[in-house]
Amino acid sequence: MRNISSENQAALSQRLLVARDFLWLVARDAAGAPFQYGFWSGVGDVSAPMLNPDTGLAVTRNFEGSGTLIQVSDIIATSSISTQNVTVEMSQILPEVENIVRGYDLQQARVEVYRGLFSTETRQLAALALCRFVGFVDSVDIHTPEEGGEGSITLTCVSHTQEMSRSNPDTRSDASQRLRNASDNFFQDVATVGETEFFWGRKSGKIASVKAAPPTPTNLQKTVSR
Repeated sequence: MRNISSENQAALSQRLLVARDFLWLVARDAAGAPFQYGFWSGVGDVSAPMLNPDTGLAVTRNFEGSGTLIQVSDIIATSSISTQNVTVEMSQILPEVENIVRGYDLQQARVEVYRGLFSTETRQLAALALCRFVGFVDSVDIHTPEEGGEGSITLTCVSHTQEMSRSNPDTRSDASQRLRNASDNFFQDVATVGETEFFWGRKSGKIASVKAAPPTPTNLQKTVSR
């Protein structure tokens, strides 16, 4: 269960709130430097305070509105580490959206989705907007329609829990381990330990392994009779 602020709780009990979604993207420019930009589902441009999911502190960000962000799919609140998929539909005709989608690299760009609750009386946020989703852009689908048709831009995003399912391509070797720490010799014998011989008793050399004979009906009968 998610805890909300006392301000939001009071406004919810009075039914005086209107929900709006906020989208924050961290793309890359041609030089690979991060480029941050925000969109929201309200009208006009807004500077909105929100709770940073990394630091837990309040931060104010600028967001473009007026139809730039059309819809965010349902986000399931779960305590598991399963990877979630979220789709974000945006306008294809607005220059702000065209600029970020076509002018910057969104592949694996960081995505943050927030939900802000506005008071119907003051038209201001009742409290800090809360982060509902953190992840990465998995694919960008730009649908260019025929004349008279409807176009769209859809971002398919995956949650940050996908990082827990990535395999490590590194190898268990002494050279690889020393790249992390030059004095770490934990794997110094890993290349030869498989051929190391341990001598027990008077006989030297490796001890030959002998497979046990499979059980036969006669052997089973003797075992039962005993």
